[in-house]
Amino acid sequence: MSQGSLLDKLNVLALRFEEIGTLITDPDVISDMKRFVKLNKEYRDLEKIVFARNEYRQVITGIEEAKTILETESDTELREMAKEEWENYRQRLPQLEEEIKLLLVPADPQDGKNAIVEIRGGTGGDEAAIFAGDLYKMYAKYCESKAWKVAVTGFSEGTIGGFKEIVFTVSGDNVYGTLKYESGVHRVQRVPVTETQGRVHTSAATVAVLPEAEEFDVEIKESDIRVDIFCASGHGGQSVNTTYSAIRLVHLPTGISVQCQDEKSQLKNKAKAMVELRSRIYNMEYQKYLDEIASKRKTMVSTGDRSAKIRTYNYPQGRVTDHRINYTIYNLPAFLGGDIQGVIDQLIVAENAERLKESEL
Repeated sequence: MSQGSLLDKLNVLALRFEEIGTLITDPDVISDMKRFVKLNKEYRDLEKIVFARNEYRQVITGIEEAKTILETESDTELREMAKEEWENYRQRLPQLEEEIKLLLVPADPQDGKNAIVEIRGGTGGDEAAIFAGDLYKMYAKYCESKAWKVAVTGFSEGTIGGFKEIVFTVSGDNVYGTLKYESGVHRVQRVPVTETQGRVHTSAATVAVLPEAEEFDVEIKESDIRVDIFCASGHGGQSVNTTYSAIRLVHLPTGISVQCQDEKSQLKNKAKAMVELRSRIYNMEYQKYLDEIASKRKTMVSTGDRSAKIRTYNYPQGRVTDHRINYTIYNLPAFLGGDIQGVIDQLIVAENAERLKESEL
């Protein structure tokens, strides 16, 4: 794409940015919450493009001015300064063009949402449940390092530790866009605590990351929901375990069932369960989009197909391997301690390259 056509495209988007800036102050738009939220998101996305456009214009102008000075000036000091500026701008231009092209590729509209994460112990029995617990601790520590809020909504403990299943929500900035790469089968190779012969076993746990649906994303009729109330169990403490505070919601048209026992209050548990129920219903439709991109992007294959093995954690070698991008690190303790950003960054780079290729900008 030539500089002229790229600038033309950016100028059109800058006009749209100004138009939205006016619209989001209109009382009629503000009163329509669904439209207002949608326009606000578009405004924030376009703001990044407008900033990049302003820098792009500045760089192009800087190159032209520096060239003019080099062609017309005889003053040595001025020419030296112009040459340095020209060199800096010339190096910045291709980087900026790549950044702009990436900004112009439509992102997953769900990326900015909070996430619901579900970890289930897979093959391997007790050891799989322990590994599911290890993965939960890993994500909890990672979220803590990002200043994201984690809230467990339901769990089923393993016989000798860990979790057969644990579901939790993560709230913060661009949570789903970051954690979505974790969906798939995680495999562990280590000597289980139950193994007396010291043999290495292979176990697995499945991670599913769903974007949390907003209230206006999906409408659910009260008449379509069955509410079950029961006693909570597990880490809640005496008062939780002896009161009927846990809530199960069953969506009758789809058969989707969710439950929450995290809070002492029945109302709070119902509110959390409703968020998860909305998200699961919303994700039935969103899954079609995931299946569509799964064949195009190796980074997202596991999100489209959650049976795909995405990563192996090998204890004897202290190794973590992400199979989608053939990326290996030899720092397993730090990785399980929540230091997973490096792998996520590599996956983002790989996906961005695939997105650019798709768009042919």
